[in-house]
Amino acid sequence: MNLETLTKALDGVPVISDPRVIEVKSKDYYWYSPILKSQLRDKVGDLVVTPRDEADVLRVAKACVTSHVPLTVRGAGTGNYGQAMPLHGGVILDMTLMKKIIWLKPGMARVQTGLKMVGLDAEARKIGWELRMFPSTKRTATIGGFVAGGSAGVGSITYGPLAERGNLSMLRVVTMEDEPRVIELRGDDVQKAHHAYGTNGIITELELPLSPAYPWIDLVVVFDDFMAAARFSQAFGESSGIVKKLSSTIAWPIPRYFSHLTPPVPSGRHAVCTMVAEQSLEAFGCLVDEHRGSVCYQQPSEDVSATPPLYEYTWNHTTLHALRVDPSITYLQSLFPAARNLELVEHMYRRFGDEVPMHLECARVAGKVTNMALQLVRFTTEARLNEIIAYHEAHGVAIFNPHTYILEDGGLKTIDENQLAFKRTVDPHGLMNPGKMRGWWERPEE
Repeated sequence: MNLETLTKALDGVPVISDPRVIEVKSKDYYWYSPILKSQLRDKVGDLVVTPRDEADVLRVAKACVTSHVPLTVRGAGTGNYGQAMPLHGGVILDMTLMKKIIWLKPGMARVQTGLKMVGLDAEARKIGWELRMFPSTKRTATIGGFVAGGSAGVGSITYGPLAERGNLSMLRVVTMEDEPRVIELRGDDVQKAHHAYGTNGIITELELPLSPAYPWIDLVVVFDDFMAAARFSQAFGESSGIVKKLSSTIAWPIPRYFSHLTPPVPSGRHAVCTMVAEQSLEAFGCLVDEHRGSVCYQQPSEDVSATPPLYEYTWNHTTLHALRVDPSITYLQSLFPAARNLELVEHMYRRFGDEVPMHLECARVAGKVTNMALQLVRFTTEARLNEIIAYHEAHGVAIFNPHTYILEDGGLKTIDENQLAFKRTVDPHGLMNPGKMRGWWERPEE
């Protein structure tokens, strides 16, 4: 690996060789998984490069190809399963200096990918629009990191996963061919590079549609019975006339980990954390009464408040709060089939009890309201974890395994031929985030 030659070729592009910075920039939240914690703890890059614009990115791509140095693209490092961690050293391409809003208009934005999501949302709200969806790490995550490594989040109850047609309009990517070039992917072609962990293109800009902005209210509704809470969340998700952003059903004892939520969830109660548009509060209250729930928390949802917004107790922040109290805890990522959603939720809740505390995220998937779960797991052994995963899959619950850094194994267990074919074209030397795409090293010799 000829890093000296590469560094000389990058004269004028910001380069960091401080081992302490490289260590930090090489890590994400992989330690959510005890499996990945042992596999990835020693993985670091050799150099951090922070491009200021697309011209810098093209220079870095060219230099890496010439020197045959691997390159791993990084945003804020808020991913949870090693997507942006270098397995084979090389360059860490830190995109956070590329944070311009190219343009912003009603219903649509074009931005550089290093822009923080909270910043884009704040600017969009100035013209009456907002992000359709965002991860619970909205206040720290970059938009490029979410597109390259994320899949759903707050807002998916209305708009579905990020991969649903219409949620992403354009990706502009730099290739790592012998002569790097810039390609714009539009329409369905965005799926070639979306959620590919940066294995087949350096995303420099993107366009995404926005939704009308609303004054959101955070509310926690509590129930004595978990399935009553789950049925309420389902009914809320299906209430077409209520404008909503979030519905997270969290079984007791998980809420006891929410030490900063004031007032706290009453002991022994199961919580549904919601975001409701202010004009829908009356209708929401009627739904709460119908399901015999009670509201224990109500505040305006604000990103800049001293009090954390409620969404920072949902999605994978729920796991983070639990880990801070009990480091032995880990988690799963699941999708319950819409046709048997609540039936299977109840079965798994009864079957595993407190070994797998239930955490559901209500989402609209292919037009149907169902649950994308992030269950906690009281980890004992890898063998037992695999038994739990296998049991879910055998009963029709899809598991998106967060205990692997392999792209396909953490998804639908199948090779995405479109993503693989795109990689063959734009990264013929296999230098982009190597070791993450199983289809690449299993491909037949050509």
